[in-house]
Amino acid sequence: MLLAVNANNTNVKFGVVDGDKIVGEWRQHTSAMRTADEHAVWLFQLMAMEGIKPGSITDAIIASVVPQATFNLRRLCTRYFECTPLVLGDPNISYGIKIKGQGAGADRICNTIGTALLFPKTPAIVVDFGTATTFDVVDEEGNYCGGVIAPGINLSIEALVNATALLPRIVVERPSQVIGTDTVACMHSGVFWGYVGLIEGIVERIRTEFGRPMRVISTGGLAPVFEGATAVIEQVVPDITVRGLIEIHRRNRK
Repeated sequence: MLLAVNANNTNVKFGVVDGDKIVGEWRQHTSAMRTADEHAVWLFQLMAMEGIKPGSITDAIIASVVPQATFNLRRLCTRYFECTPLVLGDPNISYGIKIKGQGAGADRICNTIGTALLFPKTPAIVVDFGTATTFDVVDEEGNYCGGVIAPGINLSIEALVNATALLPRIVVERPSQVIGTDTVACMHSGVFWGYVGLIEGIVERIRTEFGRPMRVISTGGLAPVFEGATAVIEQVVPDITVRGLIEIHRRNRK
């Protein structure tokens, strides 16, 4: 079985994959200070709860946008699972797609490949609600064409709270109406509908610039919050990043 690890700025996501089936998924808050031993204690307990034996892991792959955390994730794989992981960004990794420009994060490459697998020969935009809200553009051939990076929703809330004296910290949720009648309701409306406007505006501009019809899908931790809030997003695909990670492993282990 394969251990797929996706380390983002907020969470590290671990998945155990048997063939093409994801048999276990867990999230851990990202910390560059967390050791391989701490990862192992936490992960082994969760695997045991799902009936997954550590000895069944034969391969591993890591996508990380937090370089400080990568060392201990490598160490987790080599020490506790006795396998050398593939790490996205290493010189020997082949993605099998064209990547326009430079600096595309590992998660965005995974989103691109996962999208091309699920929606072949279809230009697409992937809206990923993570620490940042990103828009990844995928062409008909499954290549990464670039995209957009905007501040994440929770980052925006933190900035609003930290820069004001009286505004409280809120949880992102869909308000019952646009016009708020108290401070918290006004904040909910501004954050939620403000991001809906951002999504619709950026998607429209990407489509105009791209010049062809495009499918729009979303992923990331907050994607379900915006499901049904705008007709622009056609489908929520929670596991598209790990699907891309699994495919990259397959292409490199052939």
